[in-house]
Amino acid sequence: MGHHHEHGHSHDHHYTNNKKALLISFICITAFMVVEVIGGFLTNSLALLSDAGHMLSDAFALGLSLFAFKLGEKAANAQKTYGYKRFEILAAFINGVTLLAISIYIFYEAYHRFLEPPNVSPMMLWIAIIGLIVNISVAFILMSGGDTKGNLNMRSALLHVFGDLLGSVGAIIAGLLIMVFNWNMADPIASIIVAVLILISGYRVTRDSFHILMEGTPSYLSYEEIENKLVQIDGVINIHDLHVWTITSDFPALSCHMVVEEHIDRDLLLKKAANVLHDDFAIHHTTIQIEGRHADLEDDENNCN
Repeated sequence: MGHHHEHGHSHDHHYTNNKKALLISFICITAFMVVEVIGGFLTNSLALLSDAGHMLSDAFALGLSLFAFKLGEKAANAQKTYGYKRFEILAAFINGVTLLAISIYIFYEAYHRFLEPPNVSPMMLWIAIIGLIVNISVAFILMSGGDTKGNLNMRSALLHVFGDLLGSVGAIIAGLLIMVFNWNMADPIASIIVAVLILISGYRVTRDSFHILMEGTPSYLSYEEIENKLVQIDGVINIHDLHVWTITSDFPALSCHMVVEEHIDRDLLLKKAANVLHDDFAIHHTTIQIEGRHADLEDDENNCN
């Protein structure tokens, strides 16, 4: 049996940057959310209130993501042999479900406003403009300071902010239409457009995080290609019980049984297999059990019986 584990310092570097970006973003979003809630009630704007509701979810999402990173720093132990890093994926899943719930609530509120269009104060425009500036700043902080491509937890937090940014754009357009044409129906229409965009983002994050929680093969890796590459190594007869999954973002793992020729150098073979997985697929955490041909035949006989 062979076990190979190498997880670089870049992961720790990303961790530090991610936490810093999330903390600054969390403070900015929470502060403006309070302003937007007050503004939404004062101006009677659903676009602003739905945006504020989404900002509340942003604050929650960013706080949850930050907590996930802090919890992930806890060392592995006998009960949690991989540590707490997978909580990042759970946080992303919760964020995704929250996005779905928010979009459905906005649809519900907008429906009632279509039936009874409210009078909306043009002051909502200025609050929405400030919101847009805050959201652009937070999105920039997350994208420049954090790993929003490789880390699902960071990506889910960024999608919350993008959804909110679009909410601010929608509220600005609605504000202009109300100010220029006195068309109050623009308010629920803007809300619905934002709700659709939030729904799409929420679905994607929920789907991706659910796939990881179900220990599915990472989308960027091909199960068949990995199997073929390992079988092509000199001395390997076949591969079985191959499993490829993700422990947390940017941390794929693999385990398999490898049936080999009787008189092959098993240590050398194990090293070759680890190198193939490392170099061709960027899988650093591997557990490979090597078996002789006879063990494979015995397994076949047992299966027949």
